[in-house]
Amino acid sequence: GATESVRENQRSMQGTEAVGINEMEAGLDVFNDSVHGHMEFHPLLVKIIDTPQFQRLRYIKQLGGAYFVYPGATHSRFEHSLGVAYLAGELAQALKTKHDEEGENLIDEKDILCVQIAGLCHDLGECNIFTIKIRSTHEQISIEMFDHLVEENGLKPVMQLYGLSDGDLIFIKEMIYPKPRDKHGNWPHEGRGEDKSFLYEIVANKINGVDVDKFDYFARDCHHLGMQNNFDYRRFLKFARVCEAEDGKKHICTRDKEVFNMYDFFYTRYCLHRRAYQHRVNKAIEIMIKDALLKVKDIKIHGFEKTLLESIDDMAAYTKLTGQ
Repeated sequence: GATESVRENQRSMQGTEAVGINEMEAGLDVFNDSVHGHMEFHPLLVKIIDTPQFQRLRYIKQLGGAYFVYPGATHSRFEHSLGVAYLAGELAQALKTKHDEEGENLIDEKDILCVQIAGLCHDLGECNIFTIKIRSTHEQISIEMFDHLVEENGLKPVMQLYGLSDGDLIFIKEMIYPKPRDKHGNWPHEGRGEDKSFLYEIVANKINGVDVDKFDYFARDCHHLGMQNNFDYRRFLKFARVCEAEDGKKHICTRDKEVFNMYDFFYTRYCLHRRAYQHRVNKAIEIMIKDALLKVKDIKIHGFEKTLLESIDDMAAYTKLTGQ
């Protein structure tokens, strides 16, 4: 894989007192990534990474059958998810720093931790070719898998040790799959109020599509495909800030002089789809694999009385699926 854990000064959590989020520097773990370099992660993120449900992502290729066309495209959802968690924390921290300097306390440390967890877990439900339009979106399955991961590994008390409440868990799941406003424009979320609506634009931006999920897979996919990525996410992090629109809603914005960088963002997305994601050989191979899976759709998953299709309703069984 592209990541390597370097465990340094890992701190054990003893007693029942909540651990201060600002006091965890000594417990940070460092992962060396081929795209972002050295990434530091909070101990709670490392506990999530070490679960079987998250480790499953090591065996799911980020680009499905694209490696039959581009031999280097063998990277996994595992390393992509680490990258999204890292960039989610970087963007949230950059916004916090800018607005703290101006005396606006828009973001706290708990918000940043929740945003990182959402970035880490946003693809837990992925199984690439197999899950296409079976029952629900991969984001919905990711939410169900996140609940299963927390329950199965007893992480709720650990999260409470770091000051996260049930409301924060709701917030994390809402960021994985944000809901649209209703026809009256009412705020649809419970985890955070409308004054923090911009936080829902970091991992999965349903407003304009500019989010850290794409920041990572543009850079990572181009790196492994051997393509040029002209979008500079580091410049976006430098110039991003929270602005209030005319209707009073808060959004993540960037400087007007960054317009050409944003042109490159959307052009990079277009090029990746045209040259890789929608490549005719890639799509043909995916169709053949789907046809093969349909032939064995009634086969039972080892250790479960569930077929491939039925596993969608059982996250323990679904954990056994890796696919392409």
